[in-house]
Amino acid sequence: MCGIIGYCGGKQALPLLLQGLKRLEYRGYDSVGVALVEPNGKLAIFKSTGRMDDLAAAIDPGARGTLGIGHTRWATHGKPSHENAHPHLDCSSGGVAVVHNGIVENYRELKTGLERAGHRFTSQTDSEVIPHLLEEQLAHGATLEEALRRAGAMLRGAHAIVAVSAASPDTMVGLRIGHAGGLAVGYAEGAVFFASDVPAIQGEAERVLHLVSGEMAVARGGQAHVTTLEGAPVHRRAVSLSRDALSAAKGPYKHFMLKEIMEQPETLVSALRDRIDFQDMRISLDGFPFDAEQVRSFDRVVLVGMGTSFHAVQVGRMFIERLAHMPAEAENASEYRYRDPVVSPKTLLVTVGQSGETVDTLVAMAEAKQRGLPIVTVCNVAGSEATRAADYALLVQAGPEVAVASTKTYVGSLACLYLLAAYLGQERGSLSKDRLRGVIEDAVLLPNLMGQALEQTERYETIAWRYAHAQSALVLGRGLNYPTAMEGALKLKEVSYMHAEGYPAGEMKHGPIALIDEHTPVIAVALRDRLREKMLSAIEQVRARDGRVIAIATAGDEEMAQKATDVVYVPEAPELLTPLLAVVPLQLLAYYIAVRRGADVDQPRNLAKTVTVE
Repeated sequence: MCGIIGYCGGKQALPLLLQGLKRLEYRGYDSVGVALVEPNGKLAIFKSTGRMDDLAAAIDPGARGTLGIGHTRWATHGKPSHENAHPHLDCSSGGVAVVHNGIVENYRELKTGLERAGHRFTSQTDSEVIPHLLEEQLAHGATLEEALRRAGAMLRGAHAIVAVSAASPDTMVGLRIGHAGGLAVGYAEGAVFFASDVPAIQGEAERVLHLVSGEMAVARGGQAHVTTLEGAPVHRRAVSLSRDALSAAKGPYKHFMLKEIMEQPETLVSALRDRIDFQDMRISLDGFPFDAEQVRSFDRVVLVGMGTSFHAVQVGRMFIERLAHMPAEAENASEYRYRDPVVSPKTLLVTVGQSGETVDTLVAMAEAKQRGLPIVTVCNVAGSEATRAADYALLVQAGPEVAVASTKTYVGSLACLYLLAAYLGQERGSLSKDRLRGVIEDAVLLPNLMGQALEQTERYETIAWRYAHAQSALVLGRGLNYPTAMEGALKLKEVSYMHAEGYPAGEMKHGPIALIDEHTPVIAVALRDRLREKMLSAIEQVRARDGRVIAIATAGDEEMAQKATDVVYVPEAPELLTPLLAVVPLQLLAYYIAVRRGADVDQPRNLAKTVTVE
């Protein structure tokens, strides 16, 4: 979750860039950098690994310029280093600087073509192809605006990009492609800001416009115009920027829960980028404390979590079985310590938690440590108790999650568990090179697929209003998506106060079918996978008893529309990754039902973000 800031106006840019980066530091603090267009028409670049204080020490106090860009970065593709820090430059003159948030899915293909054309690369990042693409277009007579438009058309994936060029010393351009990497345009008197998040420009900008996918903004002389990627003008009006910090942080969304659901494509970018080595097509977990021989010695994996995180470990167990070919168990952390489990130092314990402070999980970790187990934690909060207790912390990097009900941290945790499973398979030799390449190529598609799944909000809202009066609901799934059904039921209970139960669909005939009537909606996760026919059978049984079925189906599955009362579609995806997409309709249905019922969406009654007592 990298942070981007840009300024074009009449004031000195550097103090405003540094202020914005400080406010964005929660989005990444492994490296930070700025680029200024100086009055002499040259670019001044200042970078540092580490936090803002380290950058301040690297800046020339005499640097001047009223146009500039900045970036704060998680250690993404490539380890934290000066070379890998943004802004990235072209290779011929250093006259183009780019900051970027996203994954260039066709990085290898683009880099190969650029190297053949004579371009020289200095970093390990996929982002570096972008300034080289701009350089190539500028060399053929394009303006900076035209160059970014053409380069954007070549990129696959989801991106937020801001660029400046010494050859256009009064111009800053920004582009958003796909649904990851938000980019806002802030307007002030005689000035324009670009920012990943509105709080970065709060108090400076007076109005704000959030770019949507396929839109770009061109700032020049303290003014800006917005067009589509094809060049057509965009006529949406900027809205006044609230001076209330909480309202500003929500951006255009009514609730934090909705904002965080919509941030899930960017969450996936953050979870994936720093763990994929695109050069060698391997999973890279920097600092993983167990070497290949130790990983091969592990005889099984035990995964523990609570609530939403328990559903994540249930999916993670199946990831590990399929990718690492290791025996795996999923455990409720509050019960695990009281079972006197049979374990050994060859048992790898994996814990999952949003805050890293949940007492039940911490107690389970303490018990495991006492028995000499190696411990990995998947967690969203760096420096939390869980990250300190574990041998290795696989950080979700989703940024703050304000709403009590976890959404983006659930999806981010699943992405981390997928990578952990693939890494174990890679190190144990149970994944062939071809299979590993496929696993990686599947993963990098996730942010875009997630963005597509989020495009149907009106459809979810319509269906939610139709069923908001119900007192109870059943949520059914099978295989990989049985835990998804459990998570969907939990979200309904948490935020809408509707009684809901999640079941494996095969269990329905063993009791829950007695509850089905025309007043109890049944949500069926019925994707096009190896268990689709089983789910169709369950749907038929519900409909035969006058039940109303909301089916979550794979795009293009027209038969499902004939079987169910209502259908929402998610994009077709590799089977292992379907839990990350299938949960989206469940999150949005729970959200819109809660809104319709007048519930406190962000702070549901009786719930806390972190459970610190047993």
